[in-house]
Amino acid sequence: MQTTSQDRFAPWPELPPLDDWQDTLETVHMWTQIVGKIRLEQAPWINHSWGSVLYVTTRGLTTSPIPYEKSTFAIDFDFVDHALRIHTSPGQERTFDLKPMSVADFYERTMRALGDLGIEVEIYPKPVEVPDPIQPFPEDESHASYEADAVHRFWRALVQADRVFKDFRARFIGKVSPVHFFWGAFDLAVTRFSGRDAPRHPGGVPNCADWVMEEAYSKELSSAGFWPGTGLGEAAFYSYVYPEPDGYRERDVQPNAAYYLDEMGEYVLPYEAVRTADDPDAFLLDFLQSTYAAAADLGAWDRDALEGEPTPA
Repeated sequence: MQTTSQDRFAPWPELPPLDDWQDTLETVHMWTQIVGKIRLEQAPWINHSWGSVLYVTTRGLTTSPIPYEKSTFAIDFDFVDHALRIHTSPGQERTFDLKPMSVADFYERTMRALGDLGIEVEIYPKPVEVPDPIQPFPEDESHASYEADAVHRFWRALVQADRVFKDFRARFIGKVSPVHFFWGAFDLAVTRFSGRDAPRHPGGVPNCADWVMEEAYSKELSSAGFWPGTGLGEAAFYSYVYPEPDGYRERDVQPNAAYYLDEMGEYVLPYEAVRTADDPDAFLLDFLQSTYAAAADLGAWDRDALEGEPTPA
Protein backbone atom coordinates (compact mmCIF):
# COMPACT_ATOMS: atom_id res chain seq x y z
CA MET A 1 0.00 0.00 0.00
CA GLN A 2 1.61 3.23 -1.17
CA THR A 3 0.62 6.68 0.04
CA THR A 4 -0.98 8.84 -2.65
CA SER A 5 -0.94 12.64 -2.51
CA GLN A 6 -4.68 12.60 -1.69
CA ASP A 7 -4.28 10.02 1.08
CA ARG A 8 -1.29 11.82 2.60
CA PHE A 9 -3.54 14.73 3.56
CA ALA A 10 -6.53 12.64 4.67
CA PRO A 11 -6.90 13.20 8.43
CA TRP A 12 -7.68 9.54 9.19
CA PRO A 13 -5.38 7.35 7.09
CA GLU A 14 -6.23 3.95 5.70
CA LEU A 15 -4.09 1.34 7.46
CA PRO A 16 -2.61 -1.71 5.73
CA PRO A 17 -3.84 -5.15 6.79
CA LEU A 18 -2.03 -6.16 9.96
CA ASP A 19 -0.58 -9.28 8.34
CA ASP A 20 1.13 -7.09 5.73
CA TRP A 21 3.22 -5.20 8.29
CA GLN A 22 3.34 -7.58 11.27
CA ASP A 23 7.10 -8.08 10.91
CA THR A 24 7.67 -4.32 10.86
CA LEU A 25 5.34 -3.85 13.82
CA GLU A 26 7.25 -6.40 15.90
CA THR A 27 10.57 -4.78 14.97
CA VAL A 28 9.47 -1.22 15.76
CA HIS A 29 7.86 -2.46 18.98
CA MET A 30 11.28 -3.68 20.13
CA TRP A 31 12.89 -0.41 19.07
CA THR A 32 10.40 1.57 21.17
CA GLN A 33 11.06 -0.73 24.13
CA ILE A 34 14.78 0.07 23.93
CA VAL A 35 14.11 3.81 23.87
CA GLY A 36 11.43 3.58 26.56
CA LYS A 37 13.72 1.60 28.85
CA ILE A 38 16.34 4.35 28.52
CA ARG A 39 13.79 6.85 29.85
CA LEU A 40 12.71 4.37 32.53
CA GLU A 41 16.31 4.01 33.71
CA GLN A 42 17.08 7.74 33.85
CA ALA A 43 13.84 9.50 34.73
CA PRO A 44 12.27 9.71 38.20
CA TRP A 45 9.64 7.07 38.91
CA ILE A 46 6.06 8.33 38.53
CA ASN A 47 3.10 6.26 39.70
CA HIS A 48 1.51 3.85 37.21
CA SER A 49 4.78 3.86 35.19
CA TRP A 50 3.93 7.28 33.78
CA GLY A 51 7.57 8.35 33.98
CA SER A 52 8.64 5.85 31.33
CA VAL A 53 6.13 6.44 28.53
CA LEU A 54 6.49 8.03 25.10
CA TYR A 55 4.37 10.81 23.62
CA VAL A 56 2.96 11.45 20.14
CA THR A 57 4.52 14.38 18.30
CA THR A 58 3.89 16.12 14.97
CA ARG A 59 6.57 13.87 13.46
CA GLY A 60 6.54 10.65 15.49
CA LEU A 61 7.13 9.68 19.11
CA THR A 62 9.31 11.25 21.79
CA THR A 63 10.61 10.48 25.25
CA SER A 64 10.29 14.16 26.19
CA PRO A 65 13.29 15.58 28.12
CA ILE A 66 15.14 12.96 30.19
CA PRO A 67 17.37 14.19 33.04
CA TYR A 68 21.05 13.30 32.89
CA GLU A 69 23.41 14.81 35.45
CA LYS A 70 22.85 18.60 35.15
CA SER A 71 21.31 18.54 31.68
CA THR A 72 18.62 16.73 29.70
CA PHE A 73 18.35 14.74 26.51
CA ALA A 74 15.45 13.51 24.39
CA ILE A 75 15.11 10.66 21.92
CA ASP A 76 12.69 11.16 19.04
CA PHE A 77 11.36 8.76 16.45
CA ASP A 78 10.78 10.79 13.28
CA PHE A 79 8.28 8.83 11.19
CA VAL A 80 8.15 11.53 8.49
CA ASP A 81 11.83 11.53 7.48
CA HIS A 82 12.30 8.10 9.15
CA ALA A 83 15.15 8.84 11.49
CA LEU A 84 16.03 8.48 15.17
CA ARG A 85 17.20 11.76 16.67
CA ILE A 86 18.88 12.29 20.02
CA HIS A 87 19.17 15.89 21.24
CA THR A 88 20.78 17.25 24.39
CA SER A 89 20.00 20.52 26.18
CA PRO A 90 23.62 21.72 25.61
CA GLY A 91 22.89 21.53 21.87
CA GLN A 92 24.46 18.25 20.76
CA GLU A 93 22.72 15.88 18.37
CA ARG A 94 23.10 12.41 16.92
CA THR A 95 20.86 10.99 14.18
CA PHE A 96 20.61 7.79 12.20
CA ASP A 97 18.19 6.60 9.55
CA LEU A 98 15.32 4.26 10.33
CA LYS A 99 15.39 1.51 7.73
CA PRO A 100 15.40 -2.28 7.69
CA MET A 101 17.83 -3.26 10.47
CA SER A 102 17.84 -5.81 13.25
CA VAL A 103 16.88 -5.00 16.81
CA ALA A 104 20.49 -5.80 17.74
CA ASP A 105 21.74 -3.24 15.21
CA PHE A 106 19.26 -0.60 16.43
CA TYR A 107 20.32 -1.26 20.03
CA GLU A 108 24.01 -0.92 19.17
CA ARG A 109 23.50 2.28 17.15
CA THR A 110 21.37 3.89 19.87
CA MET A 111 23.79 3.04 22.67
CA ARG A 112 26.77 4.16 20.59
CA ALA A 113 25.05 7.48 19.80
CA LEU A 114 24.36 8.04 23.51
CA GLY A 115 27.97 7.21 24.33
CA ASP A 116 29.18 9.72 21.72
CA LEU A 117 27.10 12.32 23.56
CA GLY A 118 28.69 11.42 26.90
CA ILE A 119 25.53 9.68 28.15
CA GLU A 120 26.21 6.38 29.89
CA VAL A 121 23.12 4.29 30.57
CA GLU A 122 22.43 0.58 31.01
CA ILE A 123 19.00 -0.95 30.56
CA TYR A 124 17.41 -4.32 31.28
CA PRO A 125 18.11 -5.90 27.88
CA LYS A 126 15.07 -8.16 27.53
CA PRO A 127 11.66 -7.16 26.16
CA VAL A 128 8.65 -6.99 28.48
CA GLU A 129 4.94 -7.72 28.06
CA VAL A 130 5.56 -10.08 25.14
CA PRO A 131 5.41 -13.88 25.30
CA ASP A 132 8.40 -16.19 25.29
CA PRO A 133 10.53 -17.05 23.50
CA ILE A 134 12.08 -13.61 23.02
CA GLN A 135 15.71 -12.63 22.56
CA PRO A 136 17.60 -9.92 24.45
CA PHE A 137 17.94 -6.76 22.39
CA PRO A 138 21.71 -7.11 21.74
CA GLU A 139 21.13 -10.61 20.31
CA ASP A 140 17.90 -10.11 18.37
CA GLU A 141 18.70 -10.53 14.68
CA SER A 142 15.30 -12.04 13.82
CA HIS A 143 13.31 -8.79 13.95
CA ALA A 144 14.70 -6.61 11.17
CA SER A 145 11.83 -5.29 9.03
CA TYR A 146 10.89 -1.67 8.38
CA GLU A 147 8.07 -0.80 5.98
CA ALA A 148 8.25 2.98 6.06
CA ASP A 149 4.80 3.60 4.56
CA ALA A 150 3.07 1.31 7.07
CA VAL A 151 4.84 2.95 10.01
CA HIS A 152 4.02 6.40 8.67
CA ARG A 153 0.34 5.49 8.32
CA PHE A 154 0.12 4.04 11.81
CA TRP A 155 1.78 7.16 13.27
CA ARG A 156 -0.77 9.33 11.45
CA ALA A 157 -3.53 7.26 13.06
CA LEU A 158 -1.83 7.84 16.42
CA VAL A 159 -1.94 11.59 15.76
CA GLN A 160 -5.71 11.44 15.31
CA ALA A 161 -6.25 9.20 18.34
CA ASP A 162 -4.03 11.44 20.46
CA ARG A 163 -5.99 14.52 19.43
CA VAL A 164 -9.41 13.02 20.25
CA PHE A 165 -8.16 11.41 23.47
CA LYS A 166 -6.98 14.82 24.66
CA ASP A 167 -10.44 16.26 24.04
CA PHE A 168 -11.93 13.38 26.05
CA ARG A 169 -9.34 13.81 28.82
CA ALA A 170 -10.19 17.50 29.24
CA ARG A 171 -13.75 16.61 30.28
CA PHE A 172 -12.58 14.96 33.50
CA ILE A 173 -11.38 16.98 36.49
CA GLY A 174 -10.51 14.06 38.76
CA LYS A 175 -7.20 12.23 38.59
CA VAL A 176 -6.53 11.38 34.94
CA SER A 177 -3.40 10.28 33.11
CA PRO A 178 -1.77 12.19 30.30
CA VAL A 179 -2.42 10.79 26.84
CA HIS A 180 0.68 8.66 26.41
CA PHE A 181 2.18 5.74 24.52
CA PHE A 182 3.05 2.59 26.46
CA TRP A 183 5.92 0.81 24.74
CA GLY A 184 5.30 -2.37 26.73
CA ALA A 185 2.04 -3.16 24.93
CA PHE A 186 2.58 -0.70 22.04
CA ASP A 187 -0.61 1.26 22.67
CA LEU A 188 -1.77 4.83 23.15
CA ALA A 189 -3.84 5.25 26.31
CA VAL A 190 -5.69 7.65 28.59
CA THR A 191 -6.96 6.61 32.03
CA ARG A 192 -9.50 8.10 34.44
CA PHE A 193 -9.57 7.24 38.17
CA SER A 194 -12.44 7.13 40.65
CA GLY A 195 -10.22 8.13 43.58
CA ARG A 196 -10.78 4.85 45.45
CA ASP A 197 -8.42 1.94 46.07
CA ALA A 198 -8.79 -1.16 43.88
CA PRO A 199 -8.34 -4.82 44.79
CA ARG A 200 -4.88 -6.24 44.19
CA HIS A 201 -4.26 -6.98 40.53
CA PRO A 202 -3.54 -10.66 39.81
CA GLY A 203 -0.54 -9.92 37.58
CA GLY A 204 0.42 -12.59 35.11
CA VAL A 205 1.41 -10.31 32.21
CA PRO A 206 4.14 -12.06 30.16
CA ASN A 207 7.68 -11.03 31.08
CA CYS A 208 6.50 -8.32 33.44
CA ALA A 209 6.96 -8.34 37.21
CA ASP A 210 3.65 -8.66 39.03
CA TRP A 211 4.43 -5.61 41.17
CA VAL A 212 4.31 -3.41 38.05
CA MET A 213 0.69 -4.39 37.36
CA GLU A 214 -0.21 -4.30 41.06
CA GLU A 215 0.98 -0.70 41.31
CA ALA A 216 -0.51 0.34 37.95
CA TYR A 217 -3.94 -1.00 38.96
CA SER A 218 -3.83 0.00 42.62
CA LYS A 219 -6.71 2.48 42.09
CA GLU A 220 -10.10 2.03 40.45
CA LEU A 221 -9.87 3.12 36.85
CA SER A 222 -11.50 3.33 33.46
CA SER A 223 -8.99 3.23 30.62
CA ALA A 224 -9.24 3.66 26.86
CA GLY A 225 -6.67 3.32 24.15
CA PHE A 226 -5.64 2.48 20.61
CA TRP A 227 -3.36 -0.29 19.39
CA PRO A 228 -2.44 -1.90 16.05
CA GLY A 229 -4.50 -4.98 16.80
CA THR A 230 -2.02 -7.69 17.76
CA GLY A 231 -4.17 -10.57 18.99
CA LEU A 232 -7.24 -9.11 17.28
CA GLY A 233 -6.21 -8.94 13.64
CA GLU A 234 -7.00 -5.28 12.94
CA ALA A 235 -6.21 -1.91 14.47
CA ALA A 236 -8.79 -0.90 17.05
CA PHE A 237 -9.73 1.27 19.99
CA TYR A 238 -10.40 -0.34 23.35
CA SER A 239 -11.98 0.51 26.68
CA TYR A 240 -12.04 -1.38 29.98
CA VAL A 241 -12.59 -0.88 33.69
CA TYR A 242 -10.73 -2.23 36.71
CA PRO A 243 -12.24 -3.77 38.73
CA GLU A 244 -15.04 -4.70 36.35
CA PRO A 245 -18.46 -4.20 38.00
CA ASP A 246 -21.33 -6.62 37.48
CA GLY A 247 -23.25 -5.94 34.30
CA TYR A 248 -20.48 -3.96 32.59
CA ARG A 249 -20.01 -6.28 29.63
CA GLU A 250 -23.77 -6.39 28.99
CA ARG A 251 -24.17 -2.62 28.67
CA ASP A 252 -25.42 -1.18 25.39
CA VAL A 253 -22.47 1.04 24.54
CA GLN A 254 -22.12 3.28 21.50
CA PRO A 255 -21.59 3.24 18.57
CA ASN A 256 -23.15 0.06 17.20
CA ALA A 257 -19.81 -1.07 15.74
CA ALA A 258 -18.41 -1.51 19.29
CA TYR A 259 -18.52 -4.88 21.00
CA TYR A 260 -17.25 -6.60 24.14
CA LEU A 261 -14.40 -9.06 23.54
CA ASP A 262 -14.43 -11.70 26.27
CA GLU A 263 -10.89 -12.92 25.58
CA MET A 264 -9.50 -9.47 26.33
CA GLY A 265 -12.06 -8.26 28.88
CA GLU A 266 -12.48 -5.04 26.92
CA TYR A 267 -14.86 -3.19 24.65
CA VAL A 268 -13.40 -2.88 21.16
CA LEU A 269 -14.15 -0.47 18.31
CA PRO A 270 -12.42 -1.21 14.96
CA TYR A 271 -10.29 1.62 13.64
CA GLU A 272 -11.77 1.17 10.16
CA ALA A 273 -15.26 1.84 11.53
CA VAL A 274 -14.01 5.12 12.98
CA ARG A 275 -12.06 6.12 9.87
CA THR A 276 -15.03 5.60 7.56
CA ALA A 277 -17.64 7.24 9.82
CA ASP A 278 -19.29 10.48 8.66
CA ASP A 279 -17.78 12.24 11.70
CA PRO A 280 -14.87 10.14 13.02
CA ASP A 281 -14.22 12.42 16.00
CA ALA A 282 -17.81 12.24 17.26
CA PHE A 283 -17.98 8.52 16.51
CA LEU A 284 -14.89 7.84 18.64
CA LEU A 285 -15.99 10.19 21.42
CA ASP A 286 -19.30 8.31 21.63
CA PHE A 287 -17.32 5.13 22.27
CA LEU A 288 -15.04 6.73 24.86
CA GLN A 289 -17.89 8.41 26.73
CA SER A 290 -20.38 5.54 26.69
CA THR A 291 -17.89 2.93 27.87
CA TYR A 292 -16.64 5.26 30.61
CA ALA A 293 -20.23 6.05 31.67
CA ALA A 294 -20.98 2.33 31.92
CA ALA A 295 -17.94 1.86 34.16
CA ALA A 296 -18.65 4.92 36.31
CA ASP A 297 -22.37 4.29 36.76
CA LEU A 298 -22.07 0.59 37.58
CA GLY A 299 -19.05 1.28 39.79
CA ALA A 300 -20.84 4.07 41.69
CA TRP A 301 -18.24 6.73 40.88
CA ASP A 302 -18.96 10.26 42.14
CA ARG A 303 -19.47 11.64 38.65
CA ASP A 304 -20.66 15.07 39.81
CA ALA A 305 -17.32 15.63 41.53
CA LEU A 306 -15.16 14.04 38.83
CA GLU A 307 -16.54 15.44 35.60
CA GLY A 308 -16.78 18.91 34.14
CA GLU A 309 -15.03 21.50 32.04
CA PRO A 310 -12.05 22.93 33.96
CA THR A 311 -12.14 26.69 34.25
CA PRO A 312 -9.02 28.50 32.99
CA ALA A 313 -7.27 30.61 35.61
